[in-house]
Amino acid sequence: MRLPAAIASLVFSAPAFASDAVRGNEATFTSPNGVTERCVRIAKMPGADYSNGDVEDEEAYCAIDFYDAGVALCPKTWSTSPGTMIYDISEGSYANDRAAFERNACHEGKSAKDLAADELAKFKMTMNASGTSGTYAPSSLVYYHLSRFLDTSVEVPVAVWRSMDAAAHRSEVSERGLAMTGSAQRMNHEGWRHLINAEANPASYVPTDDIMTLDRMQVYGVLLLSPGHRYGSEINGTRKSGWGAGQNRDFQETPAYRALRTDAPLPEAITTGLEGATRDRQIRKDLGDQGTPQQMVFWMRELSEIVLMDFIMSQQDRVGNIDFTPYWYWLEEGKAKHKKAKHHEPGDGDVPEGAILLRRTNLNDNDAGGRVAYANFAKTTEMLQKLRHFDGGVYRRLLALNTDLQKQGPIYEWLSVSIGLKDAEVRQFVNNTSLATGILQDNCRAGRLRFDLNPTRFFETGDADEDEVDCG
Repeated sequence: MRLPAAIASLVFSAPAFASDAVRGNEATFTSPNGVTERCVRIAKMPGADYSNGDVEDEEAYCAIDFYDAGVALCPKTWSTSPGTMIYDISEGSYANDRAAFERNACHEGKSAKDLAADELAKFKMTMNASGTSGTYAPSSLVYYHLSRFLDTSVEVPVAVWRSMDAAAHRSEVSERGLAMTGSAQRMNHEGWRHLINAEANPASYVPTDDIMTLDRMQVYGVLLLSPGHRYGSEINGTRKSGWGAGQNRDFQETPAYRALRTDAPLPEAITTGLEGATRDRQIRKDLGDQGTPQQMVFWMRELSEIVLMDFIMSQQDRVGNIDFTPYWYWLEEGKAKHKKAKHHEPGDGDVPEGAILLRRTNLNDNDAGGRVAYANFAKTTEMLQKLRHFDGGVYRRLLALNTDLQKQGPIYEWLSVSIGLKDAEVRQFVNNTSLATGILQDNCRAGRLRFDLNPTRFFETGDADEDEVDCG
């Protein structure tokens, strides 16, 4: 249940040391303690293209009143980082009984959503204290807007900025989260422990500005949803070499990435990528019958975009966190049509006979980038240097992004004042963009980069021709 926001206005907050200095369209809510909370739809990145669906999702997130009787809050007790799951309970067995849902249903973990009318959003905050997995809320905001500027094929979820009364969050969510976790969820449990301490004593978390608003009365983070199913080793890699650089090199042995680093025309690169990767028994099993040429071109395009954004963002925790949504694809009068799959088998509603099932990639887990302290595994394992296939449109937009940042143009201004990034984080984004541009330009000028990743055209015509692109 998404309720009308209390107040809407365009906010132009002056830059400050705290990371709650963000710009955009603001909605405000009042907690039972009388604290004014904010939800901010971050100002649009200059030159980015946002869909009607993006705008609708932003508006819906910033219309959620955390204290409405038809809304319930549960601690996220799975995976490695704490968060708050927000459910619509306006209907069903717990209709408008917030206390009962939070007392009983939250203990069901992921299955709590089955007892609600809908899952509205996830509220994720920064957490980088000792013993935790490492998350940074502004990272999800930058990924969202950057993906719209680059016009990526991979789907990155909409994200908005949100604050919440710290005392209310502590009593209703954090204390439950700590009680519901233990040694089996060690990093998640530690996250709740540090968060509870910070909500009671903000100075206990350093830097305090990363999780508390400047008035020290609210915690803040992002609202988003993360749809999709987790890929196996066919995309995420075997991860047999352990966390860090090892599993990032394992990732480069997957079928699509092997194809990306094969210096050959697209059809030959696809064959080479599949043959090399499926020598690994686990990858062969997880891939199954998915390795069609049409699927491979989509995967190659999506992985090339992931590598680029992760390089720019200094992402340290991508491998193992790539998801997908299944879609039916077919041709009508020579044009590709698609529809989200309800069932993973033929006969799905009005999908025509002959439609094929393709997995489209969701880049959901984007909260381990942006911080200077994070390890940039796309950079240290030279992922960009190895690319031999890319999309011409994404390449051109990267050049435009880099030109603006170097000239400190409108995008640079937006990045500096809209997201709440620190100066060092802005510099890192600028420097990484410059490095990424230089790497791909060098490959382009040396004739090592083929601009042939147009999966829709390939699906429609089988055309693997390379586009003519000015290296810049």
